[in-house]
Amino acid sequence: MRVFMTGASGWIGSAVVPELIDAGHQVVGLARSDASAEALTAAGAEVRRGDLDDLGTLRDAAAAADGVIHLAFKHDIAFSGGFQGAAGADRRAVETFGEALAGSGKPFVIASGTLGLAPGRVATERDGLSPDWPVPFEAARARLATALLTVGLASRNVRSSVVRFPPTVHGEGDRGFVAALVGIARDKGVSGYIGDGANRWPAVHRADAAHLVRLALEAAPAGSTLHAVGEEGVAIREVADTIGRRLGLPVASVSPQDADAHFGWLGGLVGVDGPSSSALTRESYGWQPTHPGLIDDLDKGHYFDSPSA
Repeated sequence: MRVFMTGASGWIGSAVVPELIDAGHQVVGLARSDASAEALTAAGAEVRRGDLDDLGTLRDAAAAADGVIHLAFKHDIAFSGGFQGAAGADRRAVETFGEALAGSGKPFVIASGTLGLAPGRVATERDGLSPDWPVPFEAARARLATALLTVGLASRNVRSSVVRFPPTVHGEGDRGFVAALVGIARDKGVSGYIGDGANRWPAVHRADAAHLVRLALEAAPAGSTLHAVGEEGVAIREVADTIGRRLGLPVASVSPQDADAHFGWLGGLVGVDGPSSSALTRESYGWQPTHPGLIDDLDKGHYFDSPSA
């Protein structure tokens, strides 16, 4: 299958590319910079220059492909106060892909998230499938709406599927939430958690997540929702304890009122209890994560190798 990918040189996408190539697929990756283009070429993919705002490029590339995987999101502006702009660009890209693929029966896989689906209880693949689904975060509402748009493309003969990722997609080279927590602990001189730290975050190793993206491309029925969840919920206190132990720092509770001051942009997320299940995904696709869990991955040490992590 000839597959067009956005986000192909990103954190998850750069693991999906070799996963697809090793399975015999051809990959054409969208690249907005020379560095991204070079990385894709080195990985064995073809390069299509452009970005998410180049809707004509997206439309033409999708029409020429046998399937599309959309992993890109403007995280750079999303986490600097421009989330609505990032969410808008994401939705326009999905609308463009939907128009290009309508009537083709081709697979179309997008990335979404589990955070905020069902706070305080274990979220499943059946949650968040209606427009009026209650979610506590603006960010989660916007991405949920785009995911529902993607699921709805099944009615237009697109084999669409949504792969929801947990907030923690970990592995060597990660610069996401867990790396940010390590950096905050270094800066503050203490590894913190909110309240009693019993709240849980689901997690998955990047390589396991990449494998599920391939399975979705190859086999997910139209209108499917999958959960790339390797661990249902890891207590944030356990994450903080591991970070403190590895850095030789004290571990301490931070009050909810002080969360923003201590954790910065992560302040509104560190205290969220958002466990998620992947039982239906595993049953339907035979997906079985085989790589280390989050705490074991932290204990490998690579999150602590660089002082800037």
